[in-house]
Amino acid sequence: MDEALLNKIMVGDAERVLAKIEDNSIDLVLTDPPYFLDKMDNNWNPKTVSTITDYCHTIKSLPPGMKFDKEQGRRFYDWYLKIAKELYRVLKPGGFFFSFSSPRLYHRMASAVDDAGFLIRDCFIWLYTQNQPKAMSLDHFIDKLPYDRNKKNELKEKLKGWKTPQVKSCFEPIVMAQKECEGTFLNNMLKRDTGLLNTNIKIGHDMFPSNVCSTQEITEVIDRCFLLSKPAKEEKGDFNVHKTVKPIAICEYIIKLTTFSEKAVVLDPFVGSGTTAVAAKKLGRRFIGIDSNREYADIALKRLEQTETERVKGYKSKKHEVQFTLFEENKKYLARKKKSSCYSRH
Repeated sequence: MDEALLNKIMVGDAERVLAKIEDNSIDLVLTDPPYFLDKMDNNWNPKTVSTITDYCHTIKSLPPGMKFDKEQGRRFYDWYLKIAKELYRVLKPGGFFFSFSSPRLYHRMASAVDDAGFLIRDCFIWLYTQNQPKAMSLDHFIDKLPYDRNKKNELKEKLKGWKTPQVKSCFEPIVMAQKECEGTFLNNMLKRDTGLLNTNIKIGHDMFPSNVCSTQEITEVIDRCFLLSKPAKEEKGDFNVHKTVKPIAICEYIIKLTTFSEKAVVLDPFVGSGTTAVAAKKLGRRFIGIDSNREYADIALKRLEQTETERVKGYKSKKHEVQFTLFEENKKYLARKKKSSCYSRH
């Protein structure tokens, strides 16, 4: 592994940056990619994502998530297949790949990961109760029909409560995939420090690790079996403008479950505001983060600067010196900022 890449947040296109990483050098990939849902493609801008139509690629007449088109899934599959092939190359034999998804595009994500050569080991579920329903009332459409007012009101009453086919989504699926081991699981672990799961890691009330997790209290039974630590109020940071920040506890859970060596490298090719990198640092693991958004990379660096490495019960961790550097692929940007000190933060 090129030491110059370790503990860095790199700004650039994931495909181009991944090409710089050596074969068989990464222990774990943990990421939350863009899903190509309406205007959210692999280059979405947080300043334009809230607009209605000017950033939509597939659906141009409704807000994000309000309409479905199969082209979204096809575009996502084609793109993520290329990404997954690169991730397969850089992962060590036996290394794991966890990728968050949306429920309606999970099948496309899992298919891309499978077709890239990975073994699909499981599907993890992040369970929660708080989310915004996306189902739409039909009243607006009824008002446009060529009927008189009485007929329209009669139709509205008849269809009261009937909305577009979108229930409140209360979970996120996470693909759990693995690069094939070299020989047996034991031989692979002895040679690569990868391939097995650490069942000393518990979930809920000292329960055996499971493929369901939650970071909010729901019911006594669910909490006993699946609850991870609840996110602290300051976890995200007041400065963090990212739209979909994941709980650090979930990333820590997956990292603890799958990485063995203190020299393990955790890669997130869509690091966003840096949750995966923050979790890796807290647990004494090394990391590589990639994102195309310069603003998010700065946020990730700020969060990393505020993160202390800590010991976790039942999980060995070693405090060590880490230099956090932002790499830019844009040569013109680098030329303008050559003398600036903003690229290196200690």
